[in-house]
Amino acid sequence: MAVRAQYEGSNDVGVFATLTNSYCLTAVDGSENFYSVFESELGEVIPIVHTSIAGTRIVGRLTAGNRHGLLVPSTSTDQELQHLRNSLPDSVKVQRVEERLSALGNVIACNDYVALVHPDLDKETEEIIMDTLQVEVFRQTIADNVLVGSYCALSNTGGIVSLDILNKEKKERKEKHSCCNYTFHLGYQWHVLYLFLPDMFAFADYFYGTYSAVCCMSCHFQVHPHTSVQDQDELSSLLQIPLVAGTVNRGSDVIGAGMVVNDWVSVCGMDTTSTELAVVEEIFKLHDSHQAGAGFMEMRDSLMEGFM
Repeated sequence: MAVRAQYEGSNDVGVFATLTNSYCLTAVDGSENFYSVFESELGEVIPIVHTSIAGTRIVGRLTAGNRHGLLVPSTSTDQELQHLRNSLPDSVKVQRVEERLSALGNVIACNDYVALVHPDLDKETEEIIMDTLQVEVFRQTIADNVLVGSYCALSNTGGIVSLDILNKEKKERKEKHSCCNYTFHLGYQWHVLYLFLPDMFAFADYFYGTYSAVCCMSCHFQVHPHTSVQDQDELSSLLQIPLVAGTVNRGSDVIGAGMVVNDWVSVCGMDTTSTELAVVEEIFKLHDSHQAGAGFMEMRDSLMEGFM
């Protein structure tokens, strides 16, 4: 299930929380409404730890982890470290990291098997990541952005990456495909819908609210029409999971700051649109696949009927 939340008026849920399959960290001094979202979805399954990191509330940007371990910056206090070790399962290794790029959540994106890291991360840090999180590590950029943790969100079943990665083949695809342009209104935003009639695909182009795609469910990926196949295949091959390009919070491509996700639930910012939420649920397989497919086909059919 994908749900919405807000931390003290901020939609950047991924700044104030870290979520894995074995624990969840949330910032201190939040509202009961914020905590109740996590409690209702996770409270009976994994521990939810209210904590600060280095005396700040931006726990999601300063930490990185998976079900095997948790990495915290060297600026974390001894009290914070002890609190984490007392609160997390014994199987989770908590490791302090001496790294100049101390916002670990911005420079590391990982699931339980693989991690993408900032190309300039210290070699010692890379070894700590491999040992603590028990993952393969790849130095990578996303759409030429070195802050891989900010521009993607990963689980063991799928991933969302910044839509900026998809602009390299824009001109070639527009020349290659003959398509009909329609303009429609959704909420209070204007969008352009590209219908690729030969393939019966319905894509949302220049979708300021989502930059996501709605396509026939026989496809493995759901991608924007400007997808760079080379870049998408490279990342998907490294991660061994399906990827989709999209946004959260009504058009924000800073995916990692706008949402958190594990293998059964995602929490996104309150501004995340219904379409963005549907893409999140589909790519991360957060509900029954048959129901998801039916939902997407119904959405596509309803859009197409509007232009007939």
